[in-house]
Amino acid sequence: MYCTVNGEKAFAYTGSRPSIEGQPNLVFVHGAGLDHTVWVMQARYFAHHGYNVYAVDFPGHGRSEGSACSSIEDYADWVQAFSDTVGADSAVIVGHSLGSLITLEAAARHSSTFIAAAMVGVAVPMGVAEPLQNAADANAHQAFDMVTVWGLSMPAQVGGGPHVPGVWLTASSLRLFERSRPGVLGNDLRCCNEYKDGETRAASVSQPALVLLGQLDMMTPPKAARSLIQALPNASVTVIDTCGHMLMNEQPDAVLDALIPFAANAYAVSAKAPT
Repeated sequence: MYCTVNGEKAFAYTGSRPSIEGQPNLVFVHGAGLDHTVWVMQARYFAHHGYNVYAVDFPGHGRSEGSACSSIEDYADWVQAFSDTVGADSAVIVGHSLGSLITLEAAARHSSTFIAAAMVGVAVPMGVAEPLQNAADANAHQAFDMVTVWGLSMPAQVGGGPHVPGVWLTASSLRLFERSRPGVLGNDLRCCNEYKDGETRAASVSQPALVLLGQLDMMTPPKAARSLIQALPNASVTVIDTCGHMLMNEQPDAVLDALIPFAANAYAVSAKAPT
């Protein structure tokens, strides 16, 4: 679906289902240099099981117009504006990597809209190695190579995983980054690196929070989320075995197994559970 957010055309994947008034809402937000396609498997499931689903393309990403936002705070405000536009005035927000920081900030800034927050592949702070940042700023293919190699666990890079038969995740990850617009990956990585207030913001998130981590994640290893988990007042934690940073692609069923009860419980607490 397309809509207009802040005067610019924006796209969100809805699982090929129209929104239905009264159904609970899920907003999925992607990581640096990526787009809505990383959430297709999870979004489609929820769209066919009683939820209105919006897997967004941020400005300057995927099918959305405009320029990429320049900070985590600006991205969080954009997600709020998107949710207002589509009428998702009460939603569970789910974000990966860059999107996990946006999810954290959106939950802190806009608690009346986002009733729960799931952060996938998260670290606070989320530092970016200088060689990666420099390569991304130069629009060098080397940046795509680095985030692909570091982003996937070794078993996923080899291929043949039981959850995604016939798909080589290494090549599909590279192709996804290659179709990003010039400068977008560098911009997004800088947003991650410059976001320094995560622990303080987490302390203000009273909504239910899920921290979903990959055991073999080299970009945001589980130990890098400890301070965030300690700061969140109402957090649950799931670590997926034999999984790297791209959790929803490497282990889509395990990610769903964590998100399904989390979303249902969030709406039960808010007296808006799906029937």
